[in-house]
Amino acid sequence: MSLRFPRTLTSSLAALAFANSSLAAEKEFFVYFGTYTKAPSKGIYRSCLDVATGRLSPAELAAETKDPAFLALHPNGKFLYALDESVDSTRTPGTGLSAYALNAATGALTLVNQQTHGSSGACHLSIDATGRTLLVANYGGGGVSGIALQPDGRLGALGSVSQHTGSSVNLPRQAAPHAHQIVVSPDNRFALVPDLGLDRVLLYALDPATAKLSAHTPASASLPPGSGPRHLAFHPTGKFAYVISEMLCTMTACRYDAALGTLTDFQTISTLPPGESVAKGTSTAEVQIHPSGKFLYGSNRGHNTIVAYAVDATSGKLTLIDHHSTLGKTPRHFALDPTGTWLLAENQDSNTVAVFRIDPKSGRLTPTGPLLAVPQPVCAVFVPVPS
Repeated sequence: MSLRFPRTLTSSLAALAFANSSLAAEKEFFVYFGTYTKAPSKGIYRSCLDVATGRLSPAELAAETKDPAFLALHPNGKFLYALDESVDSTRTPGTGLSAYALNAATGALTLVNQQTHGSSGACHLSIDATGRTLLVANYGGGGVSGIALQPDGRLGALGSVSQHTGSSVNLPRQAAPHAHQIVVSPDNRFALVPDLGLDRVLLYALDPATAKLSAHTPASASLPPGSGPRHLAFHPTGKFAYVISEMLCTMTACRYDAALGTLTDFQTISTLPPGESVAKGTSTAEVQIHPSGKFLYGSNRGHNTIVAYAVDATSGKLTLIDHHSTLGKTPRHFALDPTGTWLLAENQDSNTVAVFRIDPKSGRLTPTGPLLAVPQPVCAVFVPVPS
């Protein structure tokens, strides 16, 4: 029996399909790179991607700020948000998150305000579909936060702070909770949080009107002990979600029940080549799915590769395509442009960004053009350039 989607999810997926068809016509995108600001990096950098050729313009400093390790674009495209991963907001109130107004014509960023996220060691942020709530995953603090967003883009008051508890089997890494990402479900009803320290994906009910996260039943979905779940990506249909685990270098495919807000895993496979075991210094980082839903990609740090899988449209099952070098060291993050033509791999320890063309039939990657110099790149966000 096929899964029936609530009307809100059907509408959301229809809107996403329309947005993707519109973006397919774009000729250029501003690309904003979050970085770690050990010298010579100074903050957020901006480049311009030519969709026809995959060429990136030289990166320029867009905003001077400390350790903007993750960025998020407001749904209206007018505001960009950054978190300072180094800030402990329990001791430094009023900082940790920054809101910027984005000039659509020039790509310039202007600081709007700053706000606390209510915990420590933030590593990821996202924004709900209504644009009223900004969500933060706090790796150091082991929990998540919801912050209200004002109509003018300003960061408002804390709506909620939720603390995770527990541990898992690898005590050097998992003696405490470590929330690593927070993702809003396609119907905007739930927030899903891979927690590396707990080997679980925690589930929250989301109220965008109040920026509050509340307990959900069931409270979580479990992964194999010692996995260290890091990031999650939803399939465009909303039927499946894929979790990449940092410590065991695995990818787990899950069915997503939109009505209940639950995950059920059905496949776990390695992100490394067949027969290759996890070596010291090797771990995964990012996971992204192609806009077509046909391909899934993950990054291997230390191994310094992007793994590509084919996605079965009916079952959601993954089949390995291949691995490709990122042409640098430590791909902490990579991003697919909204048209699904290009993959940008950010090599943190090589201070470079590599561009790959995505074959629309096979999903294979082909490097193109010179490497772009960006100091310690760790995140990338695309914004359409007005015609």
